[in-house]
This record gives sequence, C-alpha cells and structure tokens, in this order.
Amino acid sequence: MKTDGLLKHVAITLAASVIFYIVCFAWIEHRREFKGPWEITFQTDSLGVPTLLIAEPALNISKKISFPNEKTSSANLSQTVRFDQPVTALPFGLLLFQDPTFLPGTLTINLFRHEIELLPRVLIVDKKEISWQSGSDVSITEPGQIEPKPANQHR
Repeated sequence: MKTDGLLKHVAITLAASVIFYIVCFAWIEHRREFKGPWEITFQTDSLGVPTLLIAEPALNISKKISFPNEKTSSANLSQTVRFDQPVTALPFGLLLFQDPTFLPGTLTINLFRHEIELLPRVLIVDKKEISWQSGSDVSITEPGQIEPKPANQHR
C-alpha cells in the first residue's frame, strides 16, 4: 500500500515538473524573440558605393548609413540580412560580434575600417554614440568623420 502512495506522489511531482518546464521554456522563448532581430539591407549603387539600411520594426528604429568615399566590387547589390540566428558572412564587411540571446541583441560589424555597433538604446559608430532619432541619416567619410544629416538630404 505504501509503495502505491509513493509512486502516485512521484508521478504527480514528475508531471507537474514537466508541465512547469514546458510553460517556462515557452515563456522565455517568447520573451527572447518577441521584439525581432536587426535587419540590415546591404546596398550598393551602380558604381559600387555602399549603403546600409538598418531596421528594427518592433523598436521603431530605422537608419541609413552611407559611405560616399568607399567602393565595393559588387555593383547594384541589395541584400537583406536578418540577425535572428548566428551569421557567418556578410555581403561586405566583417561581423565582429553578435549576441542574439534576447533579440534584437547586440551587433558589431567592421565596414571599411569603421566599427559600427547596434544596440537597442543607441547606434555607435567609431566609438561615438548616435541616437536612433528618426529622420536622420549618417554619412561616414573618414575614420572619426561622421556626419548626421536629415533623411531627405542626399549627396
């Protein structure tokens, strides 16, 4: 009789533990993914001049970063990369760091000797913080030479 009572308590405890684990896992996965990843569109024009279009829709972030004095070997490129999983290659540039644990996470890339870091609270270019304020683009000419400009102004 006593072993039947023990087995019943062990079975109930095991079932409760499994249900608790499944609920907690699902909640953590939801919290991890609900804001979505960084989305960067790597673009070049017909001359190979590169531009980045950065977006994070859940945080209402969008920013254009242009490199008017640089050229790539690819012309007329437009490729969007979503950083929801580990990424090993970019259309141009080098991925230095990616933390997609809780999206959008942290992303650091090196483009044309410039370090660009994407954080939910701020954009950092060459160790200089730039707010995610809408309506302004960034033009990077030389190391340390960063020009914020209105989104409608083009060179």
